[in-house]
Amino acid sequence: MESNEITGEIINCAIKVHKTLGPGLLESVYEKCLAYELSKRGLKVEVQKEMPIVYEEIVFDKGYRIDLLVEDSVVVELKSVSEMKPIYSAQTLTYLKLAKLKVALLINFNEILLKNGIKRLVM
Repeated sequence: MESNEITGEIINCAIKVHKTLGPGLLESVYEKCLAYELSKRGLKVEVQKEMPIVYEEIVFDKGYRIDLLVEDSVVVELKSVSEMKPIYSAQTLTYLKLAKLKVALLINFNEILLKNGIKRLVM
């Protein structure tokens, strides 16, 4: 599966979760439900994937966590906030850089219309 197909499946699943639950819940609720929906569609999903950070000669095994890593290739950063801030995109791009991956989705479930809360980021 290529990244466009994977991101399409993620977006479809996120829309289903959002239509079912609506906005206003904790990020962790959306994370569990989205992971469940993606797994039902046969996609490999890792939740709260701990990733290492290499700084000079030091390796920190648990340097940061990716909310969802789908098919070992797409980072999904979830939010449930009243306003998206530029730092969220910067954070997600940093995750891509550190993980040596190319595509991420930043999804804010705290929107009336979920499509307004989805941002695709590419390295």
